[in-house]
Amino acid sequence: MQGNSTHYLLGKQIQNGNQTLPRFFRENLSLNPFASELFCLLNKIAQPTPFENLSIVCPHVEMESLRSRLESRHKIYKLPDALSEQSQFDKVYIDTPPALNFNSLSALIASHKCLIPFDCDTFSKKALYALLGVISEVRMGHNPKLEVEGVIVNQSQNRANLPRQLVENLVEEGQPVLNTRISTSVSVRESHSAAKSPIHFDARHKLSYEFRALYAEL
Repeated sequence: MQGNSTHYLLGKQIQNGNQTLPRFFRENLSLNPFASELFCLLNKIAQPTPFENLSIVCPHVEMESLRSRLESRHKIYKLPDALSEQSQFDKVYIDTPPALNFNSLSALIASHKCLIPFDCDTFSKKALYALLGVISEVRMGHNPKLEVEGVIVNQSQNRANLPRQLVENLVEEGQPVLNTRISTSVSVRESHSAAKSPIHFDARHKLSYEFRALYAEL
């Protein structure tokens, strides 16, 4: 609902509610919507970005008011149904809210794989295991194809003992920790403000090389 990815890619929040994600969910609340029609709608409301081959379906504050209506009408499968149709897009990435609610569960049911950021602290480790439990439940009850693609070590501090120990513990416990580490840097916040990804904001910064390495690993 915060629209952080939209700001990151477009530099502003789209205010027109008819060209945002809530329009898709409003259509879901109508009688017997067809999945193919809904997917065509997702294609129509996708906004182009300044980056080649990248479009975005923008959120809106209306998402919060729609959530209870969607839950009461048992609409959690409508996004998965729509995304199962053929698309003009090669891949669809869903940036979920930082909470386990109707929207994030719907995204997990719709996805083939998920990536989990890990911020190298005790609270993040606790949240990680809670999320892994939810993913296991979704896999058993709703989406047997769902896999954890990997845990991304974020805000990595190589010289700090506690973050390094936490990551080592995850590896020892058999968690799918990716090899690439994303370092802590103020450059990330600066790239947010500039509405540019790190590799476009400063191609020679160490973060740019790390994100390229992460992409290559994935």
